[in-house]
Amino acid sequence: MSAKEISFCPETVHKQLDQRFYRPVSAAQFPLHQLRYRNHEAAQSVGLDHLDQAEWCRHFGQFQPLEGSFPVPLALCYHGHQFGHYNADLGDGRGFLFAQMRDQQNRLMDFGTKGSGTTPFSRAADGRLTLKGAVREILATEMLTALDVKTSRSFSVIETGESLERNDEPSPTRSAVLVRLSHSHIRIGSFQRLAYMDDMEGIEILARHVARHYFAGSVAINPPSAGLIAGSGHQSPLDADAPLADLLPALLSRVAAAIADTAGRWMAAGFVHGVLNTDNFNVTGESFDYGPWRFLPHFEPGLTAAYFDQTGRYAYGRQPDAASWAVCRLADCFVKLVPQKDLEVRLAAFYPLLETRLARQIQWRLGIVFDSDDTVRDAALARDVFNAAKQSQYGFDQIFHDLYGGAARVSGYKDDHWRPVLEYLQDARPRNPAALDHPHFQSAKALSMTIDEVEAIWAPIAASDDWSLLAGKIAAIHQMRKAYGEDDNLPLPTIADGPWNG
Repeated sequence: MSAKEISFCPETVHKQLDQRFYRPVSAAQFPLHQLRYRNHEAAQSVGLDHLDQAEWCRHFGQFQPLEGSFPVPLALCYHGHQFGHYNADLGDGRGFLFAQMRDQQNRLMDFGTKGSGTTPFSRAADGRLTLKGAVREILATEMLTALDVKTSRSFSVIETGESLERNDEPSPTRSAVLVRLSHSHIRIGSFQRLAYMDDMEGIEILARHVARHYFAGSVAINPPSAGLIAGSGHQSPLDADAPLADLLPALLSRVAAAIADTAGRWMAAGFVHGVLNTDNFNVTGESFDYGPWRFLPHFEPGLTAAYFDQTGRYAYGRQPDAASWAVCRLADCFVKLVPQKDLEVRLAAFYPLLETRLARQIQWRLGIVFDSDDTVRDAALARDVFNAAKQSQYGFDQIFHDLYGGAARVSGYKDDHWRPVLEYLQDARPRNPAALDHPHFQSAKALSMTIDEVEAIWAPIAASDDWSLLAGKIAAIHQMRKAYGEDDNLPLPTIADGPWNG
């Protein structure tokens, strides 16, 4: 739905933490500020869509502080396991926390950056982002939003006029700075760094901070798991002032549930994150830190996104295990403060929560509802959809497009491996019958986001500064969102605006 009108409500919550958690930094000075992407929907959600182009570029290209915000940006400190190996030489190396604010749901939100210059954590890197990397992040976040996956939003992209050398792109290549809007930038790796330094006081401070600012409300969750309000089907709000022996297991439950929920959504969306290192897991469960992501062209459990993932550690079909492994590393951070058995019982809920979310998202993508609750049926339907998708090798997005709304739309799915799916669909009804008449579903071809499509969108930008394919793809994604029931007044972003030389 469209955001209600709100005023910008700045916060400086992260400054309540001391400097063991961040380093004050300065933004790079760029030779050019050319607005390439302005997300009006996201700007409306935090009360900033009134900014004119000059103001936008000053704040999101030159990083002049927003009113009431941090006087200087903060590069955040964290460690992490990268492909299973602990790395203590991490932290915000090409980005920083620029500002915090409240959105229309009163959630605490962050402006984080990519490509804004070097920091104390840059090591030998240049602190920059390629324009192609920014375009890829726009496409990932827009598609995931449309597919009902919790994600950061690409808020702004400004081309910055530098030539960059990269091993994974034809070089020299163009530079940009991206601002993302995210519900927290605190990572599992933020806790790991404190545990590595044996800073138990720091872990307590950060845990209470996260509980107070990100988990103060109750959330609906199913199936029941440790930490629920009795009989309510909700996880209880966290008491940030509770004894640590109570708080840490409860916090682990909430983070585990949030990440399990997101991982289930990834699987239904056919999304391959690519680099599920522990420093890339937000404690709120929101997807962020996109690298070489992919969407499935067809069902392929072994598909990897990163060319350097030689062992397939983060392949599509192994993402649930990667997410569970990351949550277990968060539990490791608490073992000196809480009995291990109190943490293990909280971890046991991870896979049931993920499987329940996956089953529900499969039904969401199919556009169906059942008139009764039946977790066995729901799990069987998801399993049968994946099995038939594997056997048929139909386009992954095409399957959900063709079957949307249930059996009434079925044609061409007569093979034996589709029979169990069709039997379930006969017992369901369309979630939104009117959606079947929407132009999106009247088209025979599904909207997809394969790597070939991404490269085709980038090619004319690189060759002739032609942004029309990107604009067309974003418009098609917004049309899909409207078909799924979102506000018809959903604003399109501004793409490829002119330069600003203020």
